Amino acid sequence: MKKEIGLYVHIPFCARKCAYCDFASFAGREEDEDAYIDAVLREAGTRSVPGAAVATLYIGGGTPSLLPPERMDRLLSGLRECFAFLPGAECSCECNPGTVTPGFLSVLQRNGVNRLSFGAQASQPRLLSLLGRIHTWAQVQESVAMARAAGFRNINIDLMLGLPSQTIADMRETLSEALALSPTHLSCYGLIVEEGTKMQRMVDSGAWTLPDEDTEREMYELCRETLFRHGFEQYEISNFALPGYACRHNADCWKRKEYIGLGCAACGFLGNVRYQNPPGLSDYLAGKPAEESVISREEARFESMMLGLRMTEGVSDAAFTAMHGVSVREAFGNRLDKPLRQGLIEWADGFLRLTRKGMDVQNSVLVELMDE
Repeated sequence: MKKEIGLYVHIPFCARKCAYCDFASFAGREEDEDAYIDAVLREAGTRSVPGAAVATLYIGGGTPSLLPPERMDRLLSGLRECFAFLPGAECSCECNPGTVTPGFLSVLQRNGVNRLSFGAQASQPRLLSLLGRIHTWAQVQESVAMARAAGFRNINIDLMLGLPSQTIADMRETLSEALALSPTHLSCYGLIVEEGTKMQRMVDSGAWTLPDEDTEREMYELCRETLFRHGFEQYEISNFALPGYACRHNADCWKRKEYIGLGCAACGFLGNVRYQNPPGLSDYLAGKPAEESVISREEARFESMMLGLRMTEGVSDAAFTAMHGVSVREAFGNRLDKPLRQGLIEWADGFLRLTRKGMDVQNSVLVELMDE
C-alpha cells in the first residue's frame, strides 16, 4: 500500500493586490507564467517521495484561475507525470469570481480537479471595493453557475468577517447570498490585519475602523448558528462543511501529515524537516534554494497540539501517542491542568479539544501548553 502525501502548488499571479493580502502574489507578471510553470515542474521532479502517492492536491495563490487554460493544462498534466495520484484523490483549485471560463474549467475537469474554492469574501459592493477585490457578487453567482454547468459539485465559498465598516446585517446578508448558491463548504475567516498591507496602513491611520471585539464575536456566532441550521458541520475554527465535504487537504495538514509544497513561498513537510521556498518570484525563478529546518521532538509535539486544537474534534490521544511515542498527558503534564480547570479544553472520547469558550482564546491556551 502506497504512503499517502499531500501536494500544494502555489500560483503567485494576481490581477491586483488585495488590501488585506500578505501572501506571495504579484500583479502584472503575466510574462513570467511560462517560466514559472517550467520552474514548478522542475522542482516537482526533485521532490518525489519513493513509494508515495498524492492523496490530496491543493492549488492556491495568488489567483490560479488567471492562468490561461493551456498553461494550467501543462501544469496539471506535468504534475501527474511527476507524481502518482491515488484514485479518488481530492484535488482543489482556488478561483477568483469573474476570472473562470468554460475552457479553464474544462482543463481542470480533464486533469482530475474535483473541488473548487471561490474567494467571494462579502456580498456588499462597498466591502468588496474596500478589500480591493476585482469582482462583483453577480460574478460570484455567474462563476458558481458556470462551475456547476461544467460538472463541479464540491464547491467552497470563502467569506470574511470583522471587516472595516462591516455590520451584523452585512454578515447576515452575505451568509444568505452565499447559502443561496448551495455550496458544500463555507470558510468564514476573521480578518487578520497583516503587517505591511494596505489594510494595516488604513487602520493605523484611522481612515478605516474595525468592528469591536464583541461585534466580531457576534458575527462569528451568527455564522456558526446559521450554518448549523442549514446542515453544515463545523470541523475547524473557521471551516464548515456539509457531511462528507470537509477539505481533506487542510485536515491532513492540521493532523501533521506529510506534504510537498511547490512554487515560490510554498512550504513542505517531510519526515522531521520543514522547508520553505523563497517568497520572491524572481528568486524562485533564479533557482534560489529552499530554507530547511529540522523539527525537534518537543516542537513536533507542540505542533500537533497547535494544529490539532484548531479542529473541533481536537487531538486524538491514540494518534498523538502513535506519532510521538508518548501520550498527550505524558508530553504536557501539568500544563494541561489550568486550561482544563478553566473550562477551555476538555477530554471527550479519547480526544483533547477546545471547548466553545476555549475557541475564543485559543492563543492563550497554546501559551499555557508551551515549554516552561
